[in-house]
Amino acid sequence: MKVDQLSVFLENRAGRLTEVTRILSETGVNIRALSLADTSDFGILRLIVSDYEKAKKALKENGFTVGRTNVVAVEVEDKPGGLHNILSLLSKNGVNVEYMYAFVQQSGKNAVLIFRFDRTDEAIKILQDNGVRIIPGEELYKM
Repeated sequence: MKVDQLSVFLENRAGRLTEVTRILSETGVNIRALSLADTSDFGILRLIVSDYEKAKKALKENGFTVGRTNVVAVEVEDKPGGLHNILSLLSKNGVNVEYMYAFVQQSGKNAVLIFRFDRTDEAIKILQDNGVRIIPGEELYKM
């Protein structure tokens, strides 16, 4: 139920992000979700892609530092309170959200949230026990 997330370390300079998207485009890898966080010196680009291994290989061959993180994709109702309900379940069970990002495929349907938890396996169990759908990586990579 875990999803492979690609983390790419980028110097904080013009054109560096474009290099990543060019490489992925030329390699035929589709970006499914992304998050970019930065400081004054560098950024961390977090990506869910259609083919993790292919993307990792291409980026490394072009000099990028790449890491793998296991994250969890959760389906959340796209309505007021949808995210709050998920976070309340986790909070009352002492699970910390280290970071998250989201995307919506079609407004009015369900959103997909990508979570990094401090206790991933416990978070998955809590969510599943409460009827929350965890999206398998194989499905997410093709969305």
